[in-house]
Amino acid sequence: MIASLRGRLISKKPDSLIIDVGGVGYNVHVPLTLLASLPDENREFFLYIHTHVREDALQLYGFQTEDEKRIFTSLIGISGIGPKIALNILSTIPADKFYGAIESEDTDFLCRVPGLGKKTAHRLILELRGKLPSIKEKADTVYDDTLSALVNLGYKKIIAQQALEKAYSSVHRDIESLLRESLKYLTVET
Repeated sequence: MIASLRGRLISKKPDSLIIDVGGVGYNVHVPLTLLASLPDENREFFLYIHTHVREDALQLYGFQTEDEKRIFTSLIGISGIGPKIALNILSTIPADKFYGAIESEDTDFLCRVPGLGKKTAHRLILELRGKLPSIKEKADTVYDDTLSALVNLGYKKIIAQQALEKAYSSVHRDIESLLRESLKYLTVET
C-alpha cells in the first residue's frame, strides 16, 4: 500500500494531479481545496495517500493532512459513500468544520455538499459519531504535543505554557504554527 508520496508536481487538473516520484508518474485524485495550495509545476511537495483497490482499478487519493485522510477513509467505510462523494465532502467542508458538524449533528451544514442529501447526512452522523476525535480532544492533543515540544527544547514548563497560551489565542491551531508562534513569544521574553 502506498501511504505517502513526495515528488515533483508534473501537472494538475480539476480533480487530480500527476506526481513524479523517482521517474514514475502517479495519478492522484485530490480534493479541490488542495489544488489551491499546490506549488508551481516541477516543485517538490508531499501528500498523504490512500490507496483504493477495486476489482477493476487501483486509485490513489491524496491529502495535505492526516486528518483529511482519516476523514476520507472513515467516509468510504460507510455503506453508500464512495470515493467521489468523500472527495466532494472534503472539497466543500474543511476537516475541523466536518468534525464540528458531526459532533453537533448539523445535517443542514452537511447537506451543502453536492450529492449529499438529508438521509445520507443522517447516516454519516450515526456512523461517525464517536469514531472521529472530537474537536476538544484534537485541540487538547495539539496543545499537549506543542507544550511537550517546547519543554523538550529546554524551556521551563511554566514559561512554555505562558508563551503557548499567547500563541493559542492568536488563531493558530496546528502544532507547527503553534510551535513557531510560541518560539516568537519566547525569544522576545528572553
